[in-house]
Amino acid sequence: MKVLISDKMSPKGIEVFAKFPEIEVDVKVGMTPEELKAVIGEYDGLAVRSATKVTSDIIDAAKNLKVIGRAGIGVDNIDIPAATRRGIVVMNTPQGNTITTAEHTISMMLAMSRNIPQATQSMKAGKWEKSKFMGKELFNKTLGIVGLGNIGSIVADRAQGLKMKVIAFDPFISEERAAKMGIERVGLDELYRRSDYITVHTPLTKETRHLINKESFAKMKPGVRILNCARGGIIDEQDLYEALKSGQVAGAAFDVFEQEPPPADHPLFSMDNFICTPHLGASTDEAQVNVAITVAEQIADYLLNGTITNALNVPSVSSEVLRMVGPYLTLAEKLGLFYSQVCEGGSCGLSEVRVEYKGRVAELDTAPITIALLKGLMAPVVGGMVNFVNAPAIAKDRGIVVTEAKTEEAGNFSSMITLVGRNNGESFVVSGALFGKTEPRIVRVNNFEIEAIPSGHILVIYAHDKPGVIGSIGSCLGRNDVNIGKMQFGRECAGGMSISMVQVDSEVSPAMLKELLELPHIVEVKEIYL
Repeated sequence: MKVLISDKMSPKGIEVFAKFPEIEVDVKVGMTPEELKAVIGEYDGLAVRSATKVTSDIIDAAKNLKVIGRAGIGVDNIDIPAATRRGIVVMNTPQGNTITTAEHTISMMLAMSRNIPQATQSMKAGKWEKSKFMGKELFNKTLGIVGLGNIGSIVADRAQGLKMKVIAFDPFISEERAAKMGIERVGLDELYRRSDYITVHTPLTKETRHLINKESFAKMKPGVRILNCARGGIIDEQDLYEALKSGQVAGAAFDVFEQEPPPADHPLFSMDNFICTPHLGASTDEAQVNVAITVAEQIADYLLNGTITNALNVPSVSSEVLRMVGPYLTLAEKLGLFYSQVCEGGSCGLSEVRVEYKGRVAELDTAPITIALLKGLMAPVVGGMVNFVNAPAIAKDRGIVVTEAKTEEAGNFSSMITLVGRNNGESFVVSGALFGKTEPRIVRVNNFEIEAIPSGHILVIYAHDKPGVIGSIGSCLGRNDVNIGKMQFGRECAGGMSISMVQVDSEVSPAMLKELLELPHIVEVKEIYL
C-alpha cells in the first residue's frame, strides 16, 4: 500500500506509518494541482491538512485511492461527494485540536482585555503609555458562549476557572446537561443583552453565516467584547467594524476571517480596539502531533484491516454490509438533511425521531441507516464535527429520543424510509424511496405526495393550488436569470395547499426569495441544499 502525505505534518505521523512494513509513505509537500493530479493515481491513501485541495479532478485521477485523511476538523478542501461516488472513505480527526483552540480563545480574551498587543507595539516604538492601555478584569464578568459543543464546553470550563459567569446559547444542548456543567442556557437575545464578552463556537453553515450582525450588535450591552476563533463569516465583519467605530463594541479579537488571508486594507485592521491572529487556533506543537498521529493511525487501520474511524461519508460497518445498505445510507442522510432545513425550527427543539422502515429495507441491518439519517439531521447545525461514529451520541446529548419501526408493507414501493420528527410539539413527516435500486427520491412531505430528486440547490415552495402559480414561479426565476434543472409538484387536494420542489443551478439570493414570496398565492419559500 502506498500513502501520500501532501501537506506539512508532524514527523510523528510518519513514524506511525513506519511501524507497518506493508505501507510505503511518500512526503511531497507544496505540489501544484497539476503535479498532484499526475501522481495521485499511484496511491492508496492520501493524508492532508488544509493546503491541499482535493477537487473532483484530483479524485477522478486517483484510480487506486481508497481513503483520504484530514489531519484536523474542517474538510472544506475535500470534495466529499466526488470521493463518495468513487467509494473513497473521507476521515477527519475531530478531537485532535479542541483543547488548543479553546486555549487560544481564552488567550485572545485576556490579550484583548488587557490591550497586550497594542501595549507591546507601543513599547517597541519606544513609548511608555501606561495610562493609555487601561484594561478590564475577567473576574465576575459574564461570558456568553454561542455553541456549546466540544470546544465551547472547554472554553466554558476554563472561563469558570477564571471566576467568570458563563451563559450559553445552544438549542441542541439540554438544560440538564448545561446545568451539570454549571452553565445557564439562555436564548440568543438574552445572551446578547447580558454578556460582557461573547465568543462563537459553531460551524459555518447557511444558518450561522452572519449570525452576529448589525441587528445583533444593537441588542448587546454597550462596551461588549467579541471573539471569533471558530469560522470566518459567523460574524459580519463590516457590521463589526461599524460597531467598533461607534463604541457599541469595545473590542474584538479574531483568529478567522471570511477571506483568508484577508486583504491588507481590511477595515478592521484600521481599528486600535481590534486584535487578530492568522488562524492559529490549532497551531500548537501538541495539537499538530495529535492530529498527525491520529490521522496516520486511522489511514493505516483502514488500509490494513478495513476499520473505519471518524468517517464523514460512510459508517463503521464491514464492506459486505456496506454493499447491501449503501444506497439506503445516501437516501437516509438526504432525508435527515431535508428535515433539518425544511421543518420549521429545523433540529432546534427536536425531541423525538421515529424512523420507519417499510418493505425490503426492513429485512436489512438498519442500524447504520438510522445513523446516516441522524448524521444528515445534525449536519446543518453541527457541521464537520458530526460523522457516522458520533451522530447517535450527539443526538442523545441533545435529548433526542430515537426509535425504529419495521413493517413488510411499503405501498407502491419495494422499500420506503420515513422520518417522523416531533419538533416543539408538532410532527413533521418526510419519506423517501429508491428508484432503480440506487436513485434516492423524496416521495412524501407531510400530506403531500411528490417525486423529487434530493440533490443540489432546491427551492421548497408552499402555495395555494391556484391557476398560474407554477407559471409565475418559473417566470420570476427566469426574469432573474435563475435556471431550473427540475421541478416537481404535489398537492393535498385540488384547490388546497401545494408544494413545489424546484431544483436550480445555483444559490438564490435573499432578494430573490423575497420576490418569490410576494407572488400571488405563495405562502412560504425556503432554499435548501442537499
